[in-house]
Amino acid sequence: MSIAYRRLYDFFMSRRPNSRSAAPSHSGDRGPQRSGNAERSSRSGKPASGYWIYGHHAVEAALNNPDRTILEFLATREAASSFSQSLRAQPQIVDRERLDRLCERDAVHQGVCLRVEALEPPTIHEALERPGPILVLDQVTDPRNIGAILRSAAAFGACALLVQDRNTPQESGAMAKAASGALDLVPIIREVNLSRALATLQSQDVWVVGLDAGGSRLDGSSFGTRRVALVLGAEGAGLRRLTRETCDEIASVYMPGNMESLNVSNAAAVALYELARPQN
Repeated sequence: MSIAYRRLYDFFMSRRPNSRSAAPSHSGDRGPQRSGNAERSSRSGKPASGYWIYGHHAVEAALNNPDRTILEFLATREAASSFSQSLRAQPQIVDRERLDRLCERDAVHQGVCLRVEALEPPTIHEALERPGPILVLDQVTDPRNIGAILRSAAAFGACALLVQDRNTPQESGAMAKAASGALDLVPIIREVNLSRALATLQSQDVWVVGLDAGGSRLDGSSFGTRRVALVLGAEGAGLRRLTRETCDEIASVYMPGNMESLNVSNAAAVALYELARPQN
């Protein structure tokens, strides 16, 4: 584990409330693996439990997350040597071709795959026990964009990501790979009604800021000690009308160049930096 990643992981672990379902950790233990694997399940006609995470950082973060249920850990011999022996599960050594079959098309698995159960989403009140701003996505549907947003959220100290359940993809290998470990650091809150969820945040003294064209310039220093929720809409469509009307303020990131807009994941990173940067 790199020094920078270790520091980021330790930072987020120190901010977590007590785990609700921490799994036991034993060196050499394969964790709560179940009989059979995804390949056998699919051949038997029964759906496989869980999904596959791939890539070194994503797998390592999942293994270090006590709330994550581990089902199966596969790695090439070369990739296995880069993981600590103190992890709560140790890999089964397989060839690269088997991993190629398990992963999504064109996935860069780096010789390691981990089958896991999806994390249990926290409630808004549980997420707010952690410090930092909260990110809200209004019908952002691309799992790679969501993964990139999670990575920025982890880097800039956001407490959680809030999404509308019906219009947001479930956890996936692509999302976890794009998040580079942040899927297991930043919890995802899933709510049925986004406007009602924003109202809940407001009732907890959270200032809800919608990022959209035509808003005032986003200025982190203007919020003082107020806690902020940043709301981002889907690319092209932007914020939906009801979402926009529920926000306390509409703002936009400062762009002195000739581009009219940013990719939603880039906009999230810039906005989070504006909130996190040291104020003079």
